[in-house]
Amino acid sequence: MKTVRDDFTILNRQVNGHPLTYLDGAATSQKPAQVLDRIRAYYDRENANVHRGVYTLSQEATTSYEGARAKVAAMIGAASAKNVVFTRSTTESLNWLAQGYGFNQLEAGDEILLTQLEHHSNIVPWQVLAKATGARLRYVSLTDEGEIDLADFKDKLSQKTKIVSFAHVSNVLGSLAPVKEMTALAHEVGATVIVDGAQAVGHFAIDVSDLDVDFYAFSGHKMLGPTGIGVLYGKTDFLEAMTPVQYGGEMIERVTLEEATFQEVPWRFEAGTPNIAGAIGLGAAVDYLNEVGLETIADKEEELMAAALSALAEIPDLTVYGPQDAKNHHGVLSFNLAGVHPHDVATVLDMAGVEVRAGHHCAQPLMDYLGIQSAVRATFAFYNNQEDLDRFVSALRQAREYFV
Repeated sequence: MKTVRDDFTILNRQVNGHPLTYLDGAATSQKPAQVLDRIRAYYDRENANVHRGVYTLSQEATTSYEGARAKVAAMIGAASAKNVVFTRSTTESLNWLAQGYGFNQLEAGDEILLTQLEHHSNIVPWQVLAKATGARLRYVSLTDEGEIDLADFKDKLSQKTKIVSFAHVSNVLGSLAPVKEMTALAHEVGATVIVDGAQAVGHFAIDVSDLDVDFYAFSGHKMLGPTGIGVLYGKTDFLEAMTPVQYGGEMIERVTLEEATFQEVPWRFEAGTPNIAGAIGLGAAVDYLNEVGLETIADKEEELMAAALSALAEIPDLTVYGPQDAKNHHGVLSFNLAGVHPHDVATVLDMAGVEVRAGHHCAQPLMDYLGIQSAVRATFAFYNNQEDLDRFVSALRQAREYFV
């Protein structure tokens, strides 16, 4: 793990005269040189559109693009590369599901079941869909530790439940959903299961086939890849039941003046020139993660979280949200200093070169549930080390001394 940091050249820079301590991977991860080099190589040597050309560059670009799809499929345990659709982000994937799948499945009186810890991207599309169809939104409560209350989940499932959508890992509390158990329970009532994996993929091994989820969405930029590329995994029958929400080139099989037919899954959903470089960069990120090892990554991040939870427990006037056991607390660490606005804390930390996020983290209903308006959030990734943690804790103590 010591040599891993050498792959992230940005970690060598200084911020405000201090070594950069980057703790905002939940918003976007840093990118290793191998990913950046692969994107540059595409533009240097393969730059052409995919699928449309019989000439060499186009064939090479197509091979790299579709190769990335296959790498992603293998990483998440999909049955086939055809179960992987490239999107722009988790947000776009969830919106496509609401518009292209949910709209065809719901009618007045049906229910959509979410949880209290969802990101806005997994709330607002369903709110819009519910208003359009006459369906009803329901929300599962949380335990005192900030985990999904499985008993409440069971109570709220019914024959009216048509869609269940929830985060694999909370982007605020770091709590892990019991995906496999929730999926099995939802399937018993015939509901479709959608999982937001934005904070999970790249942090530990995931097997969507074993979990048996119907759809799974995540973003490349949170797992060492470039921005602007996301993934929507779907079981074949469920993707077939989905209507494209964008139309144009690439996704067309045949067009007449009166009508059109579309390509097979997954290409029917990828209208226009896709984010070729983004997909290829994502493929390189998958290669990198596999080389480091997802088990190694998970162990390192748990080690950092355990140390962080222990250190923050020693700081007076500080409240940590979410599970207090590092084995149940993944990636993100949200907290507040009593009487100090999170933006003020983040500003003091930034002056020490420690980059954290402050705000509602696109989870205002969860903030309301917790009885707060906002929080400071630090994210620990496998490329962080003890020195990062020490600088973070030192800066946080300075912030407390300054304000409290």
